[in-house]
Amino acid sequence: MQTRWLDAINWDANGLVPVIAQDWHNKNILMQAFVTREALQLAVQEQRAIYWSRSRQKLWRKGEESGHVQILHEVLLDCDGDSLIYVVEQLGGIACHTGRASCYFNRLGPDMEWQVDGKVLKEPGQIYTAAPKD
Repeated sequence: MQTRWLDAINWDANGLVPVIAQDWHNKNILMQAFVTREALQLAVQEQRAIYWSRSRQKLWRKGEESGHVQILHEVLLDCDGDSLIYVVEQLGGIACHTGRASCYFNRLGPDMEWQVDGKVLKEPGQIYTAAPKD
């Protein structure tokens, strides 16, 4: 597989670039993570979202523990070459380890306090046998 396209990305000092996962169907933002060159290359090859887990220091195939796999439909690179979007089909409808559809469920209210604005679709204890780190 040709890899010259990876050279257009401005990787940070740790060899990472942030990636936003966007729902293919409704365009909602699901989550943000990081990828390495290897993770991105494998994601494109396997057509599924693969990230770099900073806490575990290893490749992380989304859904490998939860079953909530993200099928990769498209990869977008921003104008500065330092941020990506994965356009994904979220299997199971849950992207967040908290059991919610999206990781972005805290909304800043008029009282300048964070308010939970997203229901738990499935309790994390029903998804994972061990607490996830990402």
